[in-house]
Amino acid sequence: MDFMADHYAQKYQEDGYVVMDGLLTAEECDQLRCRMAEIVDGMDVPEHCRITFSTDNDQLKDQGNADYFLTSGDKIRFFFEKGVFDDKGEFTVPRERSLNKVGHALHAHEPLYKKMTHSPQVQGIAKKLGLQSPVILQSMYIFKQPGIGGEVTPHQDATFLHTTPLGRVMGLWVALEDATEDNGCLWFIPGTHSSGISRRMVRTQEGYPLTNFVGQEQTYDDDKFVPAPVKKGGVVLIHGQVVHRSAPNTSDNSRHVYTFHLMETEETRWSPENWLQPTEELPFPALYTT
Repeated sequence: MDFMADHYAQKYQEDGYVVMDGLLTAEECDQLRCRMAEIVDGMDVPEHCRITFSTDNDQLKDQGNADYFLTSGDKIRFFFEKGVFDDKGEFTVPRERSLNKVGHALHAHEPLYKKMTHSPQVQGIAKKLGLQSPVILQSMYIFKQPGIGGEVTPHQDATFLHTTPLGRVMGLWVALEDATEDNGCLWFIPGTHSSGISRRMVRTQEGYPLTNFVGQEQTYDDDKFVPAPVKKGGVVLIHGQVVHRSAPNTSDNSRHVYTFHLMETEETRWSPENWLQPTEELPFPALYTT
């Protein structure tokens, strides 16, 4: 029996997203969380994060952040919430509570995450949606820390992961804990995946900043957003052009998620201006494995 029933595929095509329960068991979720706890326990905090704050050093810190992000596509790197370091570069919160996300190549370097990303269920979803030769672009572990997990403003993934033609990118957002309206679940404007995009993030040719935005993000009516809570082990499929956001996590509960993006490569051009680029060390790996 296919994991993805026909009505889910139809809803995804109509709305630009769909929530499905039971992609992972509770035990599989806990295994992924335990492995991430081990990774965090052993992490080396990047030097640029520990730069003592001053007017002179602020630019150095910004440049360090940009370099670190832009070269993270084929690595496992650590990205922190705001305000978790003091002016001496020391943690103001426990290190396990300091992270915003870890990315962007867990699917390539961590066996447990690689296995989950290439699972028969994930491959079945891609085949159900007609993807012929999908590759994995990136992967992230997102923490949405209790009390400090920040807002993600309305956006479209294709702003950052641009293809020609559009409509070739899909995100899979896997809840490793219940994602609720209280702890920062996703919200969508159904149907916006058919309206194109108005803004792109592109690499600059030289100097800083290393990336710029071209175009303007549209303003969206708050009343049009629909919450998409999902139970532990469930998955949200996200079309690259559907408008979505998440609120800050003001609750006492974290909202851990493993998320990754697929791209159909058949008759598709990946923009060389995207921040994320395949490397010699890590070309975008094929989803379907023999």
